[in-house]
Amino acid sequence: LKYKAYSWLSIHCSSKRIWRLFQKHVPDFTTTRQRTDLGILNFDIEANLTDLFDWNTKQLFLYLTCEYVTPKNKINQVVLWDKIVLRENLNDGVLEIKGANPEYYFFDDGSFLRNTPANLTLSWNVIPNAGYMPTFESSNAFTFVFPKDYSTPKI
Repeated sequence: LKYKAYSWLSIHCSSKRIWRLFQKHVPDFTTTRQRTDLGILNFDIEANLTDLFDWNTKQLFLYLTCEYVTPKNKINQVVLWDKIVLRENLNDGVLEIKGANPEYYFFDDGSFLRNTPANLTLSWNVIPNAGYMPTFESSNAFTFVFPKDYSTPKI
């Protein structure tokens, strides 16, 4: 079974479309209580999903990940946002999200976010009515660099 490579679906983001980007050095109460970096950003997503729905597509599972490299870990991937798009809820096939907050906390595994380049990538699973469930990733990622200093805005 062959599936089309949907490389045209992408996150349309320019530096003006990440509304707020900063990081804080905060206690991590989930583990050792050491201070770690918390990344905070707002983003827009615009995507035309029309061609992803064919006769066998029941729904889509979309998710936005941030990937970056630190001295401690070669690969760091954080899921920031996800959404299930049902066939019956598809409005003209266009997904528009403006000024979204991440659904999940963006904690680094240490204190390495300052001045670190990162990529935002939109990926998706096609959930069929029957058969194989493929996973795809946008061919173009949005690249940005975290600020070199910690910020103090209220969250």
